[in-house]
Amino acid sequence: MTFYQELQLSSAGSKQLIKNTQDSKEKRRHIFIYNFKVYLVMIFCVAVVTVFSKLLGNNNSVVGVTVLLAVLVLRQADFGIKTSHGLISIMGIYAILIAGPRVSNMVPPVAAFVINVVCIMLLMIMGCHNVIMYNHSTFVLGYLLLQGYDVTGHEYMMRVVGLLAGMLVCMIIFYKNQRNRPYRRTFWDLFKEFNINSARTRWYIKLTFIVSSAMLIVSLMGLPRAMWIGIACMSVCLPFSKDVDKRIGNRALFNVVGCAIFAVMYIVLPESMYPYIGMIGGIGVGYSAGYAWQTAFNTFGALSIAAGLFGMPYAVALRIGLNAAGAAYTWLCDKVLERIHSAVQAKNASVVE
Repeated sequence: MTFYQELQLSSAGSKQLIKNTQDSKEKRRHIFIYNFKVYLVMIFCVAVVTVFSKLLGNNNSVVGVTVLLAVLVLRQADFGIKTSHGLISIMGIYAILIAGPRVSNMVPPVAAFVINVVCIMLLMIMGCHNVIMYNHSTFVLGYLLLQGYDVTGHEYMMRVVGLLAGMLVCMIIFYKNQRNRPYRRTFWDLFKEFNINSARTRWYIKLTFIVSSAMLIVSLMGLPRAMWIGIACMSVCLPFSKDVDKRIGNRALFNVVGCAIFAVMYIVLPESMYPYIGMIGGIGVGYSAGYAWQTAFNTFGALSIAAGLFGMPYAVALRIGLNAAGAAYTWLCDKVLERIHSAVQAKNASVVE
């Protein structure tokens, strides 16, 4: 395996390669490449977000995060349709990212719920027809981040410019990497194949309802950072119900672990180090091969911002509470919706007989 090929491995793949290598010289080489990759990705991510912040303003750093995540996904993933039609999907996705979060913040919670349902459902349909690619976690996450870190006036205009530029970059990278893939489905097939009887469509509906309704509840309660519960719900609402239980346990537990580590760092480190806690979390995510520890380290960046707004104790309590509530709410909704589906199926079967 070449140096470049090893750089393409996931964290889990690199760790497995290191574990399976018997030759000590080769093992040291693999360890070096793994560490080099983690810090290279970290430097690249920081550089991209910094450039977006400098060009668009600090309040639009989230645009850099959203575009970066999309680029990292679209360089390898596809939409399950013709590549040229995939470009239409990218345009549709970015149109939603531009308009949806801003409009939802301009209206009361119930109206925002309706907007979120429409936007998230469209993101699922256009971006996750090929379920195994797990594209929804990138596009829905971007939607929620943009909604949670909203801007207005000139800053919003700069946000639109940044998202349009990101859209063009994503289209170029996507077409370059995916143009030779053979597909028979078209963009319109994404909508034609929307069928309430298919497992994929039921998952679309389930995730859309759970995420949107959870944020509605938090908004009606008057709590800040409704996007946190939306992200938690999205993260644990998997296509297959049998996978949900384990994911929920990891989300709840390791979110507490991450918050605890953050709290200790916030107390121990000097205030001048606070801006770097998010970066430390990013490095931790790079070394994490599984969902559990990725969840723990992902708390650092969000809490770094929230602690400055609400104070560390309230930010940590809010993060733990919303993530635990999101995990429990997703579990409950998943069980109820699956029971309803089973009951409907049984009723239909009895009618046929």
